[in-house]
Amino acid sequence: MALLKNWHRHDLESRTLGQRLADNVANGMGSWSFIIYQTIVVVIWMALNFMAFANHWDPYPFILLNLLFSTQAAYAAPIIMMAQNRQNDRDRMQAQADYETNIEAKKEIEELQLRLDAIESNKLDKILQLLEKIAPSQPLPTDNSRQQSS
Repeated sequence: MALLKNWHRHDLESRTLGQRLADNVANGMGSWSFIIYQTIVVVIWMALNFMAFANHWDPYPFILLNLLFSTQAAYAAPIIMMAQNRQNDRDRMQAQADYETNIEAKKEIEELQLRLDAIESNKLDKILQLLEKIAPSQPLPTDNSRQQSS
């Protein structure tokens, strides 16, 4: 139970180096800063290849650049999927912790309801005793006596 209450801390402490690396790569590649930096690199790459007068290391249609992107995608996809799988595991742990918290809350609410019912019953008994002390000779009105007098 204590493990589920501290599931986030446990998850952070139990990650291996590879898992932390995968999470950081996925976080980095899924950011606007990565998209901006990569766009800047691509623009510079293309500009240098267009403007190079003698040495075009990757002339149009930029086959080397395409190869670099393909290699990046080949490594990025499984790393991102590892991070997503780990996120799914964290979500499952969170859902389990939420479920157990809800079960505990339900039990507490049911106990409170029983206590409130006992308090209400006790107060009604006291009220009836006070009414009997005030008018002991007069019977308390019931539904039958009200219907007969009508």
